[in-house]
Order: sequence, then structure tokens, then C-alpha cells
Amino acid sequence: MSETRRPGGFAHRFADQALRSVDVRDHPDDHLAERFEAMSERDKIDFMIETNGWAIEAVPPDAESVPPTPGYAYTIGLTADVGFPEVTVFGLTPAAAKGLLGLVADACRGGTEIPLGVELVGLLDNELRCLFAPVDLDPWGPYFSTATDWYEGEPFELVQMLYPDRNGFLPYETGYEQRMTLAQPVIGTV
Repeated sequence: MSETRRPGGFAHRFADQALRSVDVRDHPDDHLAERFEAMSERDKIDFMIETNGWAIEAVPPDAESVPPTPGYAYTIGLTADVGFPEVTVFGLTPAAAKGLLGLVADACRGGTEIPLGVELVGLLDNELRCLFAPVDLDPWGPYFSTATDWYEGEPFELVQMLYPDRNGFLPYETGYEQRMTLAQPVIGTV
């Protein structure tokens, strides 16, 4: 990619968001925990959208599938909340994914226009690059079934947020850490 854009100073929020992103089930004394556990999947999504503007669906890794599927997370309702496509991210814990996806939502709410298919500098800490790659839901739709259910079968847009390895390489670049290839497969169009 030849073009790099700088959206502004939102990098500091990633760490704060990740630290604040806590699942209510982590607090057994919290009165909401029992209520949340008793909700249907649709009610949980609706509850998250009502309280946060968008929801996150975390999908655990599946080591038994061929090939193994890494853990991933994606947004539901982000488009209605901030006007940006739904976003998926692979290879992160649910808390880290929520922090990163929250960073994207906050950037959009703050007026940042995030381009698709263009490397971006300034959204992540330390001038690290990222890229939002459009995902073709024809082959990949089954991975996002909760969003499909929530949208009641209506089409929706989804992008994959690609983030760099510890050496700064994105997953489609020569030099990307090979052991990370399974954790962050590229399903979006780069």
C-alpha cells in the first residue's frame, strides 16, 4: 500500500478501553451477572446496543476445526451507531478486542473518517499501522451468524481490522511473524 493516512490522536484510548472492558460475568457479586446469564443471545446483543450503542460478539478458538479457527470478535450495531461498517478482529482476547473495537467506535464518534483498504497511522499507539479490509460475506458469512441474525438476513458491511505483529509488519507483508499467521488470518480484501 502506498498511501498512509493519519486520523488523529486516539491511540492513548486503546489501553484505557482494554483495561475498562470487563464482562459482567467477571463479577459474581454483581446483581447484573445473573440477569445477563439468563438473557437470550438476542437480548444480550440488544442490551449491549442499548447501553453502549453497539455490541461485541466474541467467538472462542476452535482447535478441532480443519484448519483450526482462531478466536475472533466482531461488532453488531456499529453501523447504526457511528455510520462505519461492522468490524471484526482476529487473534485477541475478548477484553483486548473490545478495547480495540471501542477505540474504532470512539474515533468515528469523534468525527474521524477511517478509510477502507488504506494503511492508517495514528489510530494505534507508537505510530503502528493498521488497515480496515472489506470482507466478502458470501464465503465468510457463516463466521458472523449472530450479526446475520441481528440484521434479520438483510445485507450489512463488514471490515477486518488488520493490526501489526510486534515488529510492525501487517499480516499480508513479507516479514510478518509466521506463528501469528494462524492467529490473524486475512479474510478481508487487501
